[in-house]
Amino acid sequence: MSAHPESELLAVYDAAGAVIGAAERGTVYREGLWHASAGVLVRSTDGHRIYVHRRTDSKLVFAGLHDCLAGGVVDAGEDPADTARRELREELGITPDADTPITLRATASWDGSWAGRPLRCHLFGYEIRSDGPVHHQPSEIADGWWWTDAELRAHLADPAWPFVPDTRILLGELLAQ
Repeated sequence: MSAHPESELLAVYDAAGAVIGAAERGTVYREGLWHASAGVLVRSTDGHRIYVHRRTDSKLVFAGLHDCLAGGVVDAGEDPADTARRELREELGITPDADTPITLRATASWDGSWAGRPLRCHLFGYEIRSDGPVHHQPSEIADGWWWTDAELRAHLADPAWPFVPDTRILLGELLAQ
């Protein structure tokens, strides 16, 4: 990540999901341009637990909310699968070896709003099987823990639980795997 996150160049997409250019992160967020994000659901190797975390209060988008995907926006010239691997390494300190698959499990588009501005994003949801160890990037992750699918679903059933809204779109497919 650059010293000035708002000046990072992100891939800009059209509404159909094709890359059409690049723009600075700040411009993408201010103007509500279509972009993409990739996130990785970390499921334990036995398949019974999911890693859930809380984002720091200093994040530009969805600050302080809970999430179960390590992820971020697709940089200019970057493939979403590469974004997923990069974010997994940066946010949770998990670096899979070449034999560990990161599998695309779900895609969707989200045309919503955040902080009173439109936020339009194509979402790529991946999964990896790993037991860690997990090492949080302090500027991005405030805390984290392992939950069963049932524990995560119970929290998601509470509309007052502060959870990242775009991840909710992918969770039905990701948890059904």
